[in-house]
Amino acid sequence: MKNSFIVSSLLDNDFYKFTMQNAVIKLFPLVKAKYKFINRGQHSFPKNFDKILKENLNKMAYLKLSNEERTYLEKFCPYLDSSYLDFLDKYQYNPKEVNISQKGKNIQMNIEGAWSSTILWEVPLMAIISELYYKLTGAIPISNKKIIILTKKKIKKYKKLNVKIGEYGTRRRFSYQVHKLILKILIEEGYPIFIGSSNVHFSHIYSIKPIGTLGHEWIMFHAAKYGFNIADRIAMENWIKIYKKNLGIALSDTYTSPIFFQNFNKKLANTFKGVRHDSGDPISFIKETIKHYKKFKINPIKKKIIFSDNLNPCKVANISSFCKKKINPYFGIGTHFTNDVGLSPMNMVIKMDKTLPVIEKKNKNNWISVVKLSNVEEKSTGKKNMIFLAKKNLHL
Repeated sequence: MKNSFIVSSLLDNDFYKFTMQNAVIKLFPLVKAKYKFINRGQHSFPKNFDKILKENLNKMAYLKLSNEERTYLEKFCPYLDSSYLDFLDKYQYNPKEVNISQKGKNIQMNIEGAWSSTILWEVPLMAIISELYYKLTGAIPISNKKIIILTKKKIKKYKKLNVKIGEYGTRRRFSYQVHKLILKILIEEGYPIFIGSSNVHFSHIYSIKPIGTLGHEWIMFHAAKYGFNIADRIAMENWIKIYKKNLGIALSDTYTSPIFFQNFNKKLANTFKGVRHDSGDPISFIKETIKHYKKFKINPIKKKIIFSDNLNPCKVANISSFCKKKINPYFGIGTHFTNDVGLSPMNMVIKMDKTLPVIEKKNKNNWISVVKLSNVEEKSTGKKNMIFLAKKNLHL
């Protein structure tokens, strides 16, 4: 157990972490960030979990981008320029940025350092926590044979619905091996509905293009720097500065969808290829999105909505049927692919907690708490007083 190496490639991470890292280096190279582990499922961690977790993190310091991986990124992700790939060539995880402690059955974890460096920790850390948790608690999954049968059944259902699906399941996967197996089946059996994986390492192994754009922390930082009211707009404008018309999917629920739509002006609505739905009622969101595009005389059928909120075939069927001939739906399926092994998936997140947007010698400790106000209460994160302040500012 102690010698297991759960994350063995620098690219074993979600694609949007690299796209955001590139943007951070270009626009906010001096910014610092703090992240916090949130045990939403109140999981009880076994004895010495913190020590074994630390051993795995220490091994990550030796991960380096290989020449082959760099060549893959140059070919499949041309919008990641050579200056960024040079940065990634030299990048190494720094385990000193991660502070882990265990009291009884509770784990506490904080990450702190330059945003450009700490941004890559979240996804592989969660993947390691998930895999270690099942191993150390002696959880027994269904057999690989059953996993294959189950995955093929799901693919059949999605094919019958004729929907486009992607795999987004790195952070809460049961294990690296199960993840690899699921992707192999998706690639072999999923044509033409399977559009790719958010995991860059597996995308490299199978020579496919990784999928993803940006995450909530990009907008949360902009709120700390520029204010809650205009965070969505400035975050999108800054994204366009870096990527022009590439990677053009706007994230809609960092400060609730109504606030997002106030910021999603005609220019942005035209420039971005579509929007991502990650919380709240999908049907209401579809109606609101279509109404918003029509207000600007934009034909919604030329736009996309990426759905990524805890999906399964039943939810996908309802959403795709409602979208028909109105707007183009795409579905990012996470845990329901990579951790459907007869056990309960873990419910945990690692979220940006604070940022230091302006570095001044006089004000070394002017950390600003960041907040996410999802469309549903339980997905919101941040300190209670800051959530209250954000809601007051936004008249929510």
